[in-house]
Amino acid sequence: MALYGVVADIHGNLEALEAALAALDARGVRRIVCLGDLVGYNADSDAVVRVLRERGAECIAGNHELIGIGRLGTGKCNDATAYALLRTRRTLAPETRAFLAALPASRVLEGRFALVHGGVDDPEQYLRSPAAVLDNAARLARRFPGVSVCFFGHTHEPGVFAVERGAVRRIAGVDEARLAPGPVYFVNPGSVDAARKRDAAAGAVRAAEFAVLDSGALRVEFHRAAYDHAAAEAKALAGGYRMSRARARWMRLGRRVRSAAARLAAPIAREDAA
Repeated sequence: MALYGVVADIHGNLEALEAALAALDARGVRRIVCLGDLVGYNADSDAVVRVLRERGAECIAGNHELIGIGRLGTGKCNDATAYALLRTRRTLAPETRAFLAALPASRVLEGRFALVHGGVDDPEQYLRSPAAVLDNAARLARRFPGVSVCFFGHTHEPGVFAVERGAVRRIAGVDEARLAPGPVYFVNPGSVDAARKRDAAAGAVRAAEFAVLDSGALRVEFHRAAYDHAAAEAKALAGGYRMSRARARWMRLGRRVRSAAARLAAPIAREDAA
């Protein structure tokens, strides 16, 4: 039985990680687990990995790790994220790359808390819909028999899904959730990196999201810690992790041209087939 600090989707944001760890230290939490996406998008991937290693954090691989070391492509990423991840792939230090390559796809704490990044079997899957959660509840039962609590990341949306008798209930916007016996739970601590938060208003204070698991009391607390978003963004821009507007326009134009060409080619292909 222990207190765990649960973090996910750090994306190379050292300022946000340090804010989250300082808040966890103040809470008396010493054991840290990370649900993947340590690296990518921001400028401090190497530093983030170094800090987590020094803290003895138990980490798993997310899609950003797999893309960063070349095991996955960027086909499912938007343009800005793909651009930053390809920059990350070029700049990762050899020791960081070796650490990421050795990360497991999942872990189990105390024999009863599973840690994954996206879906149970797919780090790129977004668990947002009831159908996706139900499917993953079945996968969880097959992969980790007897485990009824699964922590996941990837969506950047803090909250809990409770699965019971084939129905899915979402619990969001709460500071604390009790994990009662019976249901299967999928718990997302939110995203440490807030750079891509959809609901962040211009000029708003960005906050690192994370959770604390009390494994004895079966309680999850959700927390936020403000960090210096402007400093993190300035480093990302200076380090070449942000795509210029001109490049973004060219990439959008290229997609439109390819899409138009595909539409024009389709009738010709059907005629040839006939």
